[in-house]
This record gives sequence, C-alpha cells and structure tokens, in this order.
Amino acid sequence: MIKTIKFTILTLITFALFASPALSDEFTKKDLERWQAEFMTAVKQGEKLFHSSLGRNTVSCDMCHPNATNTHPETYPKFQKQLGKVVGLREMINWCIINPLEGDALKMDDPRMIALEAYITYERRGVKLDPGKH
Repeated sequence: MIKTIKFTILTLITFALFASPALSDEFTKKDLERWQAEFMTAVKQGEKLFHSSLGRNTVSCDMCHPNATNTHPETYPKFQKQLGKVVGLREMINWCIINPLEGDALKMDDPRMIALEAYITYERRGVKLDPGKH
C-alpha cells in the first residue's frame, strides 16, 4: 500500500512538473500582432457605430458621450438604476440603444455589440478597474 501511495504521489508530481507547460498557450510575436490588428479593427468598427444612429431617430451614442466619455466601462458590472439591477456593460449599451436611440436591442454576441464594447473600453484604456463604482 505504501508503494502505491508513493507511486501515486510521484505520478502527480511528474504530471504537475511536465504537463503544465504542454497545456499552456504558445504564441509568437506574429500572433500578437495579428490579434492586436483584429482588435483594432473591432475598435474602429465600434467607433463608427458609436458615431452613427443605431436607432430609428437621429440620436447617436456620441451625442451624450463624446468619444465614449462618461461611459465608465471600468465600473461594470454595477447596479444601474435605469434597469433596477446589477448589469454588465452590454446590457447598458442595449438600454441606450432601446431608449434614447429608439432602436432594437442587439444580441450579446452580435459583432456590432462586440465592436461597441471594444471601442468604449479602448477609449478608457489605462483606467483602473473599479467594478460597482458610481
């Protein structure tokens, strides 16, 4: 029985030492450059959407939030009084599309939603995360 326990411990130690690096992601500088370029494409798409009308009236996001100011994505999730509950940034984006813009909600995985979120968060890059803050 002691031999079985020793063997099990040795097996676990061996797995921990050698399996972790094999399971981690490996990527190159070229990968990082490509991923950053794709992210910036989403940011640029989001910026265009932010400055356009996403609803049935002529209101756009930038009319209340020039250059995504006062959106504070770093504070989400948080209690949002307009919705009466704790929400994530995407839910608040939809609230704005539905209400001030008089548009239809975007699905959470809609590429336009992802682009809007990318632009809004990019504009606040460098700001410390502070979920729940008002």
